[in-house]
Amino acid sequence: MKALILAAGFGKRLEPYTHRTPKPLFTISNQPLLDRVIRRLAFAGISSIMVNTHHLHQQIERYLLSQSYPISVTTRYESEILGTGGAIKNLSDFWDDEPFLVVNSDILFNTDLEAFGRYHMSGCSIATLMLCDHQMFNQVWVGPENRILGFDSETRPLQTSKNPLTFTGIQIIQPELLDFIPANRFYSIIDAYKTALSEKKKIRAYIPDRLVWADIGSPDRYREAACQAMAREAFFRLTRQNDTPEIHMKKLAGDGSDRLWYRVMAADTGIIMVDHGIRKGPETEEVDSFVRIGKHLFAKGVAVPAIILSDPFAGLVFLEDLGDLHLQEMVLQNKTDTDLILSLYRSIIDQLIHMALAGRDGFDPKWTWQSATYDHTVILEKECRYFVEAFLNRYLGMGVRFGELKSEFVFLAESVAACTDIGFMHRDMQSRNIMVHQNRCYFIDFQGGRTGPLQYDLASLLVDPYVALPPPVVKMLYSYYVKCLSLHDGCDESAFRKGFETCAITRNLQILGAFGHLSRNKGKPYFEAYIPGALHALLKNLDDYHARDRLSGLCRIVQKAEIKLGHRL
Repeated sequence: MKALILAAGFGKRLEPYTHRTPKPLFTISNQPLLDRVIRRLAFAGISSIMVNTHHLHQQIERYLLSQSYPISVTTRYESEILGTGGAIKNLSDFWDDEPFLVVNSDILFNTDLEAFGRYHMSGCSIATLMLCDHQMFNQVWVGPENRILGFDSETRPLQTSKNPLTFTGIQIIQPELLDFIPANRFYSIIDAYKTALSEKKKIRAYIPDRLVWADIGSPDRYREAACQAMAREAFFRLTRQNDTPEIHMKKLAGDGSDRLWYRVMAADTGIIMVDHGIRKGPETEEVDSFVRIGKHLFAKGVAVPAIILSDPFAGLVFLEDLGDLHLQEMVLQNKTDTDLILSLYRSIIDQLIHMALAGRDGFDPKWTWQSATYDHTVILEKECRYFVEAFLNRYLGMGVRFGELKSEFVFLAESVAACTDIGFMHRDMQSRNIMVHQNRCYFIDFQGGRTGPLQYDLASLLVDPYVALPPPVVKMLYSYYVKCLSLHDGCDESAFRKGFETCAITRNLQILGAFGHLSRNKGKPYFEAYIPGALHALLKNLDDYHARDRLSGLCRIVQKAEIKLGHRL
């Protein structure tokens, strides 16, 4: 039996994603839908496959040329799109005297196609359509002996009392049906079926008992299909059990980004799913960095969650479940137990140094999605300007011009550039990005990683407004870090201290910019609770700075901001 895979459509319901990627090349577990269909047909004994193409046909053709299949797979380009019926008629020279299979490329299915073929051959129908019960698409009426009566969901035929069913896009057709399709024009296969029924031709329904089927014709349906299929695969990889129990997804509280987080449960086993959204273009995106950097750090023995499965096009990543306890919660629950907090943070510092030194070994700057390094531009634009525009101006309404402080910001950027202790830098090393699981701390949200000064992550950890560590504790932990670093990689303590003080300021600027942006522009007002502490910490870090006289303008602005914030609160 030969087969046609329908792959010519524009995928309009999947725009804008189909502007760059044809729908048949959308992936699930990194495997294009088209490839899934081809391999399923080959496994079922199909002898030869034709793929009709139109929209972005070169991509489909290139993909197929890159693959090796056990059967013949060729393409037929339509200069003008012909519709399902027109595409079938256009292959009149391809068909022989045997029945043939036609299947959509934008569906995900798991059924016994050989059993479908045997069912068709057991009857005397001009076509057999595989149907299922899917409320959103139910419109095919079926009567006695599984005879299809019509395709109008609004009008129930007199011959049946059953509810309509959904046509799955999988069908076996006799060559005789070609006589009901006009040549060289757009034509719907449903219209051909209606004409055949009007001439008393028999069309049968095949309704499998256990059919996994999903249409991915819209972003939401593609996402749902990808989530379900990948969750089952992730559980199999984790447990090596083929029969995955029913899967349940629970949305988790998000963070400062637009990503969506879920806990996926099957019986008593849980994994975490991160949804970054469907890929928008060929450029490196956040999901790419998340996967590449996460795998790199895990391979280096860094305490990060294992990545079980990912699909950068679908934007989905499935991770080891580390529970719900963040370092922030652990510290706040035990804030009077200084010994416990010191012990906890010392273990984190040990891991932080390991991540910085081991993580820089073999780190590829191409993995990054924002910038390859923590450089002059990042400091000026993503921290200093961010502070002025998102916090001072949009949040506090102060009307400060970036140019007023530019020379001081340039001094900060050049001071950071002078740091010589370079390693892998997480860039958001704070207590909500550290999980405590089975008495061990793990780093999460590492997708913003790059190379940069070691002092930055240490400053992020110690000036963290979510926990507001007491100054004596900060001092002890700083000393512990310097002592450990000296044993591992050497350390010029005077130079390291200057770099730390500078990074503490630039990190404070970034924090306040982020809090202002998230509170004002992203509808996340709970970040406002941490603004007073973060602003006070910035003022203190400026007061303690070794070159305070070089930042007099910034000091004055921050003092005014604290007064303005007090009035606002």
